[in-house]
Amino acid sequence: MTKEHSLDRISDILDRHTSGRYGLIPLLQKIQSELGYLPREAMSQVARRLNIYPGEVYSVATFYNQFRLTPPGRHQIKVCLGTACRIKGGKVILDSWERELGIDEGETSADREYSLDHVACVGCCAMAPVSVVDDRVEARVSPTRVKGVLLTFDMEKRKANDENRQE
Repeated sequence: MTKEHSLDRISDILDRHTSGRYGLIPLLQKIQSELGYLPREAMSQVARRLNIYPGEVYSVATFYNQFRLTPPGRHQIKVCLGTACRIKGGKVILDSWERELGIDEGETSADREYSLDHVACVGCCAMAPVSVVDDRVEARVSPTRVKGVLLTFDMEKRKANDENRQE
């Protein structure tokens, strides 16, 4: 998506927004839903449109961990660190994802293939420790399972590349 296209989409969202500065959080949620994250340009446009300081928008966006300030990866990985998952090794699983992906929690890989975050609870405590990979719950995750998930993605990517070459 081009920068101009993103700016147009932000403008469209702002044009439909009617609740003033008190609707800042839902507005930011809508923008993130459309773009996958909150680009700096979006926050600046919001500030101008709502007639508030850009720092106010930024402080809200950074206070709530639901907001991303960097583009997400093609594959989004979320590690549950709720009580059950933490007790059953959730932190070890988060460390495994970080090691295998070569990124820290809250980051996106340089090739924008993967992003890694943690969540407070997935609600699948009986299956702890849990990771959510592209909206698919991975139960009873182990460091070996982390490698297996990434190997599956690698194999799918190779297959797609091979099919593209044959066309």
